[in-house]
Amino acid sequence: MKFTLSWLKSHLQTDASLDRITDTLTQIGLELEGVENPGAALAPFRVAHVIEAVQHPNADRLRACKVDTGDGIVSVVCGAPNAHTGMKAVFASPGAFIPGTGITLKVGEIRGVQSAGMLLSAREMGLGDDHSGIIELPADAPVGTSYAAYAGLDDPVIEIGVTPNRGDCFSVRGVARDLAAAGIGALKPFAPAAIPPAFDGGPRWVIDFPEACPWIIGRTIRGVKNSPSPKWLQDRLTFIGLRPINALVDVTNFFTFDLGRPLHVFDVGKLSGDTLTLRRGAGETIRALNGKDYVVDPEDCAICDAAGVQSIAGVIGGEATGCDDTTTAVFVECALFDPIRVARTGRRHQIVSDARQRFERGLDPALMPGAIQAATALILELCGGEAGTVTAAGGEPVWQRDATMRFVRVKTFGGSDIPADEAVASLEHLGFDVRHRDAEQVTVAVPSWRNDIAAPIALDQWPGLDPARAAKAAEGCAAIEAENDLIEEVLRLRGLDAVPPVSLPRESPVPVATLTPRQQRNAVARRTLAAAGLIECVTFSFMARADAERFGDSPDALRLSNPIAADLDQLRPTPLATLALAAKRNAARGYSDVALFEVGPAFATDAPDGQRLVAAGLRAGQTPRSWVVPQRPVDAMDAKADLWALLTAVGVPLEAVQVTTDAPSFLHPGRCGMVRQGPKTVLGYFGEIHPRLIAALDLPGPMVVFELNLDAVADPKRRKKAAPDLPAFQPVRRDFAFVVDSAVAADSVLRAAKGAERTLITAVALFDVYAGDKMEAGQKSLGVEVTFQPRERTLTDAEIEAASQKVVAAVAKATGATLR
Repeated sequence: MKFTLSWLKSHLQTDASLDRITDTLTQIGLELEGVENPGAALAPFRVAHVIEAVQHPNADRLRACKVDTGDGIVSVVCGAPNAHTGMKAVFASPGAFIPGTGITLKVGEIRGVQSAGMLLSAREMGLGDDHSGIIELPADAPVGTSYAAYAGLDDPVIEIGVTPNRGDCFSVRGVARDLAAAGIGALKPFAPAAIPPAFDGGPRWVIDFPEACPWIIGRTIRGVKNSPSPKWLQDRLTFIGLRPINALVDVTNFFTFDLGRPLHVFDVGKLSGDTLTLRRGAGETIRALNGKDYVVDPEDCAICDAAGVQSIAGVIGGEATGCDDTTTAVFVECALFDPIRVARTGRRHQIVSDARQRFERGLDPALMPGAIQAATALILELCGGEAGTVTAAGGEPVWQRDATMRFVRVKTFGGSDIPADEAVASLEHLGFDVRHRDAEQVTVAVPSWRNDIAAPIALDQWPGLDPARAAKAAEGCAAIEAENDLIEEVLRLRGLDAVPPVSLPRESPVPVATLTPRQQRNAVARRTLAAAGLIECVTFSFMARADAERFGDSPDALRLSNPIAADLDQLRPTPLATLALAAKRNAARGYSDVALFEVGPAFATDAPDGQRLVAAGLRAGQTPRSWVVPQRPVDAMDAKADLWALLTAVGVPLEAVQVTTDAPSFLHPGRCGMVRQGPKTVLGYFGEIHPRLIAALDLPGPMVVFELNLDAVADPKRRKKAAPDLPAFQPVRRDFAFVVDSAVAADSVLRAAKGAERTLITAVALFDVYAGDKMEAGQKSLGVEVTFQPRERTLTDAEIEAASQKVVAAVAKATGATLR
């Protein structure tokens, strides 16, 4: 919101300095954005009298002038063709900076004649593009006075930031009212005299869309002569960044900022019929005043005559009925439009206008009669003519409401100990009338211009609630909000900077962790897989149903009813499905050796909320080239290594993990495994993609994958960590070679060996598998290392031998193995 200091003082009687005014604006919540004084750059320039202007003796295009500056007579060489004896001009003395040229003047000599200053053109002063000659002032211009003061250019422009709820402060009068309440002068009265009608006639209003416009008035003024606005009006609009157009349009723009009351003027001669109707749009096209075409739809409120739409209500007028130099009769519109509908219309058509900005924040409904009288008076003053009767449709809505404030809440909620008398006086200064007051509280009538105070709460905020209960809830919430609004008014009038800062209570000197253990685990999983050389992907959670069915169950419940594309109609059963397709796209572009992973959702009807979070990875093609080991195709053990590293990182004890063969069907049988923790908890799986699936999807082969269900990993137990158990005795390791059938899993041998002597055996590891020509057909040899860890004393040879025999017996009993 911009305004000039002189404009502000047209509503505010004050002797306060500019600094005090701007400081107070920020203190009361109207934050100062900046102050710009257009006259500051013109401060060195003075009104001067050219006593004599003669031809330069040594130059055809120069004039030698004697100039009275008010402080003496100086010699100036001037090249302007209009320099002549007796004229009044603008003079710059040596040392002055010239904005239009960027130079600083010095005393010089031009073709043998001294020049101790400069007579200025408009462009040289930065006031326009005219450089045809120097500025010629009226004969009565006082010599020696500041040109900026003489021309009215020393008027500072103040810009403030207004919060969206303060629609009343999108007007100069609203800002003046707040400053007066804060003790910066007195607010001048606004009571425009009623102008009696000279005739009865002009357009009439009809409202067919009362939800969008409850009340509208208008007035015809005939016999007007439209012309450029007077200088004072042009200056006020120009200083705040508006372009003066003509007197009739400038009057509406003036009151938009002066009173915060948008108006619109129709050229009566361009209207069809004698009725203006407010109705819903019906797909018509209107060319607006900005020269653009818009199609109004049924959600837009349109002002229409017999020919069609002539204005988008509350947003922008139409070009067809705009006022120009030929206008002789004008119809002034002053309306109250629904803020929400105006906002939606403006956003829908992407129109930003000063009228929309004010309508969508809410206007003063009681101001309309006074505003149209003030606008009528100014139009008659500037353009002449005579005014007709005021026509209206609808009626003034009920805006009267009360609000109550408890004095104790000013301290307990507002944080400032303000006496009750001062609090009440603050509200009265802002225009609140006291209805009732006692020792505990005060009830006030909210003024019409403060639509942000005690605003009613819509009942649709409680959908499904009984209407009576919803009304009671809305009433209670409105009362609380109204009290808080009044407390804010009391606090800001004293000064927001006077509210003492109070720190929030600190519950603990140690900050609470921002991530839950599960979130931390997910981050660890990402870092672990990235450190293993896999590249993270973020793929779509949906894919083609035919492809999804190859990777698991794809029931109708997980099918999208409105997919974004025909080939993205099914939620994926596993991220491995979309990772495999990503690897295929990479292979098609020459990158067949890839390593990818994703931490994301997998969807299944039997999962909680229909999905589970998994960490899935994929390797395809060859292992990376290295001078240490030869390059080879990836295999299932690479996927197992990635999964084991991931299990270790997220805190799953590997000794509690077992591998079974019931892996998903899209994996190669015999080259995969299902990872379990106990008989019921399935953690994930690993293995090689089935050759049939490789061929069906044309995937790069070989391809190995793994998946870990992060939701199945138990949360870490919150217990105090004990010191590490470091036995005082040396461990003993023994190697065993067991001959078993080829169908026997090595894992069953390891589990049997470890269970042979649980108190003594701390580790069992497979270190060799042999199925060569020295073994019988259908058999293999498994080399197993067993670690015995004594805790009370060193083991004797006999004890070691006894323990070894228990291992052999346990393995033989569980798997039928024999010692090789």
